Amino acid sequence: MKYVLMFIETEEYAKEFEAKGPAEREEAYRRVYQWFDDHRDKITDRGNKLQGPETATTVRLDGGVAMTTDGPFIEGKEVVSGFTEIDVADLDEALRMVRSWPACPVIEIRPVAEM
Repeated sequence: MKYVLMFIETEEYAKEFEAKGPAEREEAYRRVYQWFDDHRDKITDRGNKLQGPETATTVRLDGGVAMTTDGPFIEGKEVVSGFTEIDVADLDEALRMVRSWPACPVIEIRPVAEM
């Protein structure tokens, strides 16, 4: 079954990461790369890091009218910072996999709708 993992940064996590020195940041990235390598047989794409929420453009469709605004779709203290797609047996396997995620503190797991 395919799932998308959405990696969600909290405001607190982002501040803590920014406060790290260069060597600590490099080690954090190394752990993330290692996680992707450890699970490469289940990852169906390489994953992507998103630019910050301030770079977002939101389109709201209302009655056939498209309203475009700059910025994220919601004001919040958590933002999706990256994503990847996995192919695993079931949700339990996805849960086991994300329990070892070494970075941001929230991961949303969502099944991919087969079209």
